[in-house]
Amino acid sequence: MMQNVHLAPEADEDDLYSGYNDYNPTFDTEDLENDVAFQQAARTSHGRRPPSKATLTSSMGRPMTGAIQDGVARPMTAVHAAGYTKAAMRGSSFDPLGQARGPAPPLEMKNSDSSEEKIRQLEKKVNELVEESCIANSCGDLKLALEKAKEAGRKERVLVRQREQIATAENINLDLTYSVLFNLAGQYAANEMYAEALNTYQVIVKNKMFSNGGRLKVNMGNIYLKQRNYSKAIKFYRMALDQIPSVHKEMRIKIMQNIGVAFIKTGQYVDAISSFEHIMSMSPNLKAGFNLILCYFAIGNGEQMKKAFQKLIAVPLEVDYDDKYISPNDDPHTNLLIEAIKNDSLRQIERERKSMAEEYIMTAAKLIAPVIETSFAVGYDWCVEAVKASHYVELANDLEINKATTYLRQQDFNQALETLKMFEKKDSRVKSAAATNLSFLYYLENELAQATNYADLAVNSDRYNPAALTNKGNTVFANGDYEKAAEFYKEALRNDSSCTEALYNLGLTYKKLNRIDEALDCFLKLHAILQNSAQVLHQIANIYEIMEDPNQAIEWLLQLISVVPTDPHVLSKLGKLYDNEGDKSQAFHYYYESYRYFPSNIEVIEWLGAYYIDTQFCEKAIEYFERAALILPTQVKWQLMVASCYRRSGNYQKALEKYKVIHRKFPENVECLRFLVRLCTDMGLKEVQEYMTKLKKVEKLKEIREQRIKSGRDGSARSRREGNAGGDSGGTKGERLSAKLKALPGTSEPYESSGSKEIDASYIDPLGPQAERPKTAARKRTEEDDFADEELGEDLLPE
Repeated sequence: MMQNVHLAPEADEDDLYSGYNDYNPTFDTEDLENDVAFQQAARTSHGRRPPSKATLTSSMGRPMTGAIQDGVARPMTAVHAAGYTKAAMRGSSFDPLGQARGPAPPLEMKNSDSSEEKIRQLEKKVNELVEESCIANSCGDLKLALEKAKEAGRKERVLVRQREQIATAENINLDLTYSVLFNLAGQYAANEMYAEALNTYQVIVKNKMFSNGGRLKVNMGNIYLKQRNYSKAIKFYRMALDQIPSVHKEMRIKIMQNIGVAFIKTGQYVDAISSFEHIMSMSPNLKAGFNLILCYFAIGNGEQMKKAFQKLIAVPLEVDYDDKYISPNDDPHTNLLIEAIKNDSLRQIERERKSMAEEYIMTAAKLIAPVIETSFAVGYDWCVEAVKASHYVELANDLEINKATTYLRQQDFNQALETLKMFEKKDSRVKSAAATNLSFLYYLENELAQATNYADLAVNSDRYNPAALTNKGNTVFANGDYEKAAEFYKEALRNDSSCTEALYNLGLTYKKLNRIDEALDCFLKLHAILQNSAQVLHQIANIYEIMEDPNQAIEWLLQLISVVPTDPHVLSKLGKLYDNEGDKSQAFHYYYESYRYFPSNIEVIEWLGAYYIDTQFCEKAIEYFERAALILPTQVKWQLMVASCYRRSGNYQKALEKYKVIHRKFPENVECLRFLVRLCTDMGLKEVQEYMTKLKKVEKLKEIREQRIKSGRDGSARSRREGNAGGDSGGTKGERLSAKLKALPGTSEPYESSGSKEIDASYIDPLGPQAERPKTAARKRTEEDDFADEELGEDLLPE
């Protein structure tokens, strides 16, 4: 058998895998019948004998894999055993997969006490804390974000110490350390803890193992800028600029822009100009162009302002035109696609960018127009022509309308009207805007006919202009047609749901129509849009007052007070509501606050005076009634109240003097004379007779006047019944009455009564009846003093 074995040559001894492609007749099964050795082995147990120590053979008699036979190793193969064993040949069941052995033993649990596992878990916890800190910051919870960042920093330091104990310093996770420190510095800055933030940034910057730590000097410069330490901010910006390679062009431009802004803050406009000029030459943008115009405006260089303005309007906008969103055909698939992208996030970004560009250009034009030429109008015309020559051509008309608005601010109404009337022959959008402004101007001047004409022109030019529809509704509202006005306001809201003017006016219209619930709904919607609008809050409170819900009205007025804390009308309204609810202390608080901010409101003054009288502090009420008398000097009511306060407080002398002053100003006032008679009588003054005479005279004159008025009424009624020429008879009656008036004695002449009529010296206190004196335990004296009416003699008086 071995004679048929072909051994490898000596030269190939080192190559164990050679001979795979050679044919080995040992494995040839076709000549097994002629093979004597095989036949003998098959007939006897020769093939089952254990292999000799010298030669390892398989159960079939061939060499085993890797066995050395005759000095030559058999090549190793990738063939594994198929699961056949000697036991299987003796009758055991066939189980090549070893399923009879049962389930595999459980996996060996990781040892949680090992140092490597502890470090791995701690590292995972630090990463989780950093993520939680960032999420809390994005949600606006800055305090929680800072706490998480601090905790991450503490655990990261513990992690570093553990790694140093069990391994070399090379195994420290530098990326994790960097992220923890960077996040902590950012959270310190967000919480305005600038000193701590700067210290943390310094730790990163000074560590040479952080390759890009130098870029964080930009953040340090930003913090110094917030602290108004502009020189240090510029220094750190320049240091960061030196460490950023030129390939990062965009980042370098942004840092240059920060340097320029810092120079503007310090008033170094020339240095700022050099920064912005560099930016406009390398990578022009709207912010840099606008800041460049501001710098030239600050140094007063008109020619450079023009050049900078031309650079600004030459900045490419990089947005798609509106034609892209117009469907070229009626293909439903295309229309659906256009509808989907018409208001997506990219479209909103384009709108924001376009709006920002328009705002920069409009503001720059308004800023430089008065100074680049000899007059404001010429400068504005130059800006308009420059814009027309750029790709912002549609802004030219808006600049013209702004020109008219500027004329209005300068109170040059004729020029404003002339400028706006120039747009009547232009395209519909501009014509509608100009007509809207004209309508509003005429509406303010109360020329409703002209306002209506221009409102109609604005609506006809652009039916989808919400401002035009609102103005049209205003003119209809002013004419009293509230239903029609409501329709115009609704149409304006259908075209632009954010038109707050139309929504507010619609609420007012519903109030006029007494549709209170709908008015309340309008103002509540408006409150959701304009949360701090004082007018909206006042309207909601007023509606709840109309609905007789004082608690809700008070709640909304309290919100209004938080917005306008010094509005005296709102404070007095709150005082009135609390007074109606019976809460006198709160009512007094708000009435007093209202008086403090506006001490000329008669209603507030009257309430405060009455409050002090009710609480038996008449002396304090005098101050308020004196102010009322100062505001309304022709009304005797307030001066009588001042005198009554003196009298009630027991200061009769002051009261008498005040009544005398009142009598001099108002000699025919009956109440004043009655008080004088009563006071003089009580005080035993000699002037009592004089005042009694004057009282008789005034009462007689008052009686004659009342009779004259009554007879005049009877005569006019009789003349109306008769249907005669009442005009002539009325004239003669008037002449007779005037003659009677002339015949009456003057106030300086003595007056004698024709009859013995008794004087009515009674009076009505303008402050109301005086409060009763509290009852005491003292018994009432039943006996009258016999000597009460007698005068004491001089001998009885004390020496």
